[in-house]
Amino acid sequence: MAAWLFVAPAFIAYAAFVLAPLCMSIYYSLLRWDGIGEAQFYGLSNYVTVLTDSDLLQIIGNAFQLVLYFTLIPVLLGLAVAAAIRSHMAGRFGTITRTVLFLPQVIPLVAAGIAWSWMFASTGLVNQTLKAIGLSSWARGWLGDFVWALPAVGVIGAWVLLGLCTMLLVTGITKIDPSLYEAARLDGARPWHEFRYITLPGLRQEIGVCITVTVIAALASFDIVYISTQGGPGITTTVPGLEIYRLAFAHRQVGLASALAIVLMVLVLISIAPVQWFTRDKK
Repeated sequence: MAAWLFVAPAFIAYAAFVLAPLCMSIYYSLLRWDGIGEAQFYGLSNYVTVLTDSDLLQIIGNAFQLVLYFTLIPVLLGLAVAAAIRSHMAGRFGTITRTVLFLPQVIPLVAAGIAWSWMFASTGLVNQTLKAIGLSSWARGWLGDFVWALPAVGVIGAWVLLGLCTMLLVTGITKIDPSLYEAARLDGARPWHEFRYITLPGLRQEIGVCITVTVIAALASFDIVYISTQGGPGITTTVPGLEIYRLAFAHRQVGLASALAIVLMVLVLISIAPVQWFTRDKK
């Protein structure tokens, strides 16, 4: 009884703000309802629509494409930076590097989206730089291009998440015993061998956290896409989070929006479950 009393406050809050809305979403996903009038039981028809409608499938695919940018770039660059400043983390250089890389985390996503929208504009900094170095043929309206709009959004997300991944990996690398690196160097190991056989295994859990956080950020993205492109051109940058908002509040299809939200939740769980299994502490 004492244990349940200690758990009760947290459980009540979790039930009120997570479990109850989740159950309501599952219930709404079985209805045909505009959010105001009388609801009609619709069964699994909303789920069938989500899994068969070509536009909705493309929108879900857009989110998985963003995973490549939101996850691979921050994790790989974060590993490279963490390994590069490993021996200088106690000095001024390490402090300045960590501060600069972490700055995107303290900038509101709305402000970041607006700033990058200006940079990717036809007369923005990106195109001006390309023209200055003789690559005028590459200049374009990046966020309005059907081919390059989604990669441009991916770059924004990668920039935002790079600092978080780097800080997690830098913090994790400090727990690795320095004597392991000294012993490896005495045995003639090269920097690549130190990275492959000491740094990577020592950062397994931190890498798992980075991948989990960035995959969730990609699949559940909304802010950056809404501010930078609003899902355009067409639906080339529309992601499930933005489509759920549109279906529920613009098109009054609450049931379909709820079904898409449940499908998105399941996809997130399926995506991060293997990561958690592979990176858990196996004893």
